[in-house]
Amino acid sequence: MIYLYAKAIHIIFVICWMAGLFYMPRLFIYHTEAKDQSKEAYHVLHKQFSIMENRLWWVITTPSMYITVISALVMLYVNPGLLQMGWMHVKLLFVAGMIAYHFVSQRMMFNLRDEKSTLSSTKLRMWNEVSTVLLFSIVFTVVLKSALNWIYGVVGLISLAILLMVLIKAYKKYRISKGGK
Repeated sequence: MIYLYAKAIHIIFVICWMAGLFYMPRLFIYHTEAKDQSKEAYHVLHKQFSIMENRLWWVITTPSMYITVISALVMLYVNPGLLQMGWMHVKLLFVAGMIAYHFVSQRMMFNLRDEKSTLSSTKLRMWNEVSTVLLFSIVFTVVLKSALNWIYGVVGLISLAILLMVLIKAYKKYRISKGGK
């Protein structure tokens, strides 16, 4: 029964963690684009975005990541046989990527707060899609398990990443054509 409780908690906090990871880069984009405003407007926006990013990060995103990891460790402790399955190794590799993404995003937040960020809004839009590709990878690995044809899976993920990059570039051209940046 403890396994099922841990699994329920795991699913709930993965959703919370991903919500934070999806929204944080959007805040980074808006924060970066605020630099295009007047000095006075930027000062107000910078302060507000820093507050929003800080609250999202430390109240929702980071606690959710830790609860996700702890609940996963409980499930693996209760059912250690999961570690004998190949798909679990692949999933854990993608999860390690997601955790790395989390801490790189945290560094980006600090750089924006300290006005040291050099990333453009376009690069941040591409960064925003990394968590999407990792989430797709994790979900498809867990759902399809050993039935997954890895060649098609890798081709599908690469295709998804290329499609996302093309759409980001197309959106940038559209914004520029409408007089935006």
